[in-house]
Amino acid sequence: MRCLIVDDSTTMRRILEKALREAGFGEILHAPDGPQALQLADGSLDLVVTKWNLPTLGGIELIRRLRGAEETKRVSVLMVTSRTSETDVKTAAEAGVSSYLVKPFSPETLAHKLVVLAQHSAVTVPTTESSESN
Repeated sequence: MRCLIVDDSTTMRRILEKALREAGFGEILHAPDGPQALQLADGSLDLVVTKWNLPTLGGIELIRRLRGAEETKRVSVLMVTSRTSETDVKTAAEAGVSSYLVKPFSPETLAHKLVVLAQHSAVTVPTTESSESN
């Protein structure tokens, strides 16, 4: 399974990569911004994990462009952000986010989100136990 992590923080990319590897993702690509993410995005991706505030091209615009391209329009997208307002969640949903994860989060919460995404998309992630709800 292939995943693309889009975050300008090296530390956050490492945290996400660790959790994704534990969830069964084998190939994980990294991009520090939207333009590099678009260069790496292709039809072989199973999941894109992006943050909202990215340099050059923000996460919402990145998602819109992914949804607008034939080869990536069906890829699952997990938005990882500290933005919690109802307006922000609605904006993300309208852009095409598959799931929304608010920082700070636990590894169990991330694992749960990945399982939920797997149940509603082509992503296949091993089931994990989690007491946290969606």
